[in-house]
Amino acid sequence: MDNLPVILVVEDNEDDQRLVMRALSKGKTGCKVEIAEDGLAAVQYLFDPESVRPRLVLLDLKLPKLNGLEVLTRIRSDERTKRLPVVIHTSSSEESDLVNCFDNGANSFVHKVVDYDQYIYRLVTLAEYWIQVNEPCA
Repeated sequence: MDNLPVILVVEDNEDDQRLVMRALSKGKTGCKVEIAEDGLAAVQYLFDPESVRPRLVLLDLKLPKLNGLEVLTRIRSDERTKRLPVVIHTSSSEESDLVNCFDNGANSFVHKVVDYDQYIYRLVTLAEYWIQVNEPCA
C-alpha cells in the first residue's frame, strides 16, 4: 500500500470529500487519496519532506486560509512542485476563474457536476488518466 501513487484532494466540504473518496474507490485507479481541508494544509503537505509527493493535486478554488489560486501559485513558484499536475475541481463557472487558473499553470479545469453518475465518471476518468496514462515528470 505504501507504493501506491497519491492523489492530494484539497477540499474543505466534507460531502465533496466523501464523494471524491467514493468515486476514486469505484475506479481501478490504484491510488491512495490524501485530503487537505484547506489551502494552508495543502501547502504544508506539499512542502513537508515527510509527505509522499502526489502524482496529482485535485484542487478546489473556494478554500479557507489560502484559496485555490493562492495554492496553485505557490505550487508553480517552487522548483520542487512546479511540474506537479494540478486539476482545478470547482463549482465555479466564472470565466475569470478559468482564465486565472490556466494563466497560473493549472493543467485542467473541471466543473463539479450535480449528477451523481456523471460526477463519479469524471473523477474516475481524471484519476485514471493522471495515474495510469500520463507520464509523470520528476
